[in-house]
Amino acid sequence: MFLDELPEFDRKVLEVLREPLETGEVHISRANHAVTYPARFQLIAAMNPCPCGYLGHPTRACRCTPDQITRYRTKLSGPFLDRLDIAIEVPAINENTLLAAPDGEDTATVRQRILQAWACAHARQNKPNGVLTTAEIDQWCTPDEAARAMLHTALQKLNLSARSYHRVLKLARTIADLAGSATIGAAHVAEAIQYRRGLG
Repeated sequence: MFLDELPEFDRKVLEVLREPLETGEVHISRANHAVTYPARFQLIAAMNPCPCGYLGHPTRACRCTPDQITRYRTKLSGPFLDRLDIAIEVPAINENTLLAAPDGEDTATVRQRILQAWACAHARQNKPNGVLTTAEIDQWCTPDEAARAMLHTALQKLNLSARSYHRVLKLARTIADLAGSATIGAAHVAEAIQYRRGLG
């Protein structure tokens, strides 16, 4: 599911997504009935840096006040953001940089790497990394000593919640799988933490 301009959605609608994002299920209760439906999905969302969209733009000035920017960003609650795995800031670039950018990898190459990582996860634990339970994270996402030290520092400096901590570990496990590494090293944890810094 793709949600464009995320803060423009009603906050109640976004909050309702918390449960299926966490559990992969939707529970509906009425007077005499309660029903549970499977609802595992991939959420992809986009938003501007501010209401006018030009905060940090190299050539156009932002028209927003600090209060407007704060109100815009606080439309997304902490508990909702905590359930997202990755947040990547995509800054505006000038046309010279855009035109000079080299071609990226072709889709077939990327697809093959993803399939290999997927197969690795299924061979190890018979399910994708993203749906591991807390107990399974402890079993299958054990970092090495350097990575563990980095996680300890991140917990202290970034005030990661328990949910964020487990999401970092699952993400680091996936990064390690994509790199063909059997162990989760410091580089994998560092990359996973960087992908979550935008959620703070």
